[in-house]
Amino acid sequence: MGLLSKKDRKLIMDPLTDDNPITIQVLGICSALAITAQLKPSIVMAVSVIFVLGLGNVVISLMRNIIPSKIRIIVQLIVVATLVIIVDQVLKAFAYELSKELSVFIGLIITNCIIMGRFEAFALGNGPWRSFLDGIGNALGYGVILIIVGFFRELLGSGTLFGFKVLGDPIAKTGLYAIGYENNGFMVLPPMALIVVGIIIWVQRSRNTELIEEN
Repeated sequence: MGLLSKKDRKLIMDPLTDDNPITIQVLGICSALAITAQLKPSIVMAVSVIFVLGLGNVVISLMRNIIPSKIRIIVQLIVVATLVIIVDQVLKAFAYELSKELSVFIGLIITNCIIMGRFEAFALGNGPWRSFLDGIGNALGYGVILIIVGFFRELLGSGTLFGFKVLGDPIAKTGLYAIGYENNGFMVLPPMALIVVGIIIWVQRSRNTELIEEN
């Protein structure tokens, strides 16, 4: 018998595909627009949300029977704010330049509707283990979309990945630039993130027509 039951595996796998928090639930769009012009900050944001949501779900689940219903939102905000402060301090200590680049967007994890939604909809009604899996699953689903968007925006917009030139040198006209290729400057602008997310949504619904909403 495996470590995870079928229901437990579903908690992790569904947000990666047919219940993705960005492409299906349309949550957390702001960060997808703001920090995905490059791949590196996209990955850091994804890892940060995995830490905050996974651990936060466990903490809320452990406290679920002692949290007064009237102040549950305040308690949830305190938990997520504490975890975000930890993430912010770790980034400042070990990746200061990146922490400056992400700046306010790390703090905005506190108001990420995916996190507050999972606290309210799942962690308050389930045990720590299943809450942990739910948090990790939804954070992974969120992170995968950020990484995909960041990959294409940096590659097509700057011709780089992690800051390294992968398509050649646009000034020396090497690689693809030697045959006339030019970077698409629109890809580094925030609206292009929305267009890339829209393409992902279109592909996802083309593969699974059950996801198409009826008018």
